[in-house]
Amino acid sequence: MFHRPLSAAFAASLLAAPVLAQDLTDVPFALDWRFEGPSAPYFLAIDNGYFEEQGLSVEVTAGEGSLDAIPKVATGAFPMGFADINSLIRFLDQNPGAPVTAVMMIYDSPPFAIVGRVSQGIEGIEDLEGSTLGAPPPDGAWAQFPILAEVNGIDVSTITVEPVGFPTREPMLAEGNVDAVTGFNFSSYLSLARLGIPEEDITTILFSDYGVELYGNAIIVNTDFAAENPEIVTGFLTAVAQGVQAAIDDPAAGAAAVIDRNPAGDVELEQRRLELALDANIVTDWALENGLGGIDPDRMAAALEQMQLVYEFQNAPDASLYFTDAYLPPAEARMISE
Repeated sequence: MFHRPLSAAFAASLLAAPVLAQDLTDVPFALDWRFEGPSAPYFLAIDNGYFEEQGLSVEVTAGEGSLDAIPKVATGAFPMGFADINSLIRFLDQNPGAPVTAVMMIYDSPPFAIVGRVSQGIEGIEDLEGSTLGAPPPDGAWAQFPILAEVNGIDVSTITVEPVGFPTREPMLAEGNVDAVTGFNFSSYLSLARLGIPEEDITTILFSDYGVELYGNAIIVNTDFAAENPEIVTGFLTAVAQGVQAAIDDPAAGAAAVIDRNPAGDVELEQRRLELALDANIVTDWALENGLGGIDPDRMAAALEQMQLVYEFQNAPDASLYFTDAYLPPAEARMISE
């Protein structure tokens, strides 16, 4: 279990002297998925002592999907986690008043993508009409596909949708049974390449490049915990920003930190996955200019409008229920550089 509030005197002492091991506050952290390349910033923050500098001892727990961390944090089983903000918005609409909100945007650009093959006729978004699209029914990208289609005037009636399982998605594309699949840019692309498909034969269509305003994954917090422990939350976010910069500076070290926790993994694969996530999802123009973690209110408003194309809100959407910047460290502590 996580500990209760630090005293003001103790919080101040963290800034003045090295933290002793017995003084560290435990903060369990729930990931959305397995230990893969994109989780490197959290492990680098542990290994490089960034959490410890904030008086924190952080244990990272793997998850099983975009929804996994949300109920864990909402129930208080974990004080903090990592989750898709679009899933969080739906959860809060269906569970009004649940004590969970996002506090730091990590994937400023969501990983939602369509991955296709040039040899199957998919070179750009205009080629989707008349194609066969493989889509796992629970897939996050598939859930948002109607937004992509609406914004870009795609006639979905011309697309043959083939329901596929996650394990068979890329193999079916590699075998030519479908022309493209919905998925995440840093996962489906690499899975296809590892099946022997030449990278010049792979097309990645990022939703964010085609008018989809949605955000991606964010750090979420139990709001009761945050209200009682604001300095812990801010310290955690400060260390994460340092971990992200460390991953940018040395992706190989980031991948090695992941493999230390997942020895069965492939370090070269996870470095590529990390680099793809950094380049396409984390190190965006917005993040470089404004610092990691915040959101653009106008873009969030547009995202909520677009969400209503695929989801019927039970309550009036309100961005303040889903994200707060109240716990973010100062912008200078969140600035990242390529």
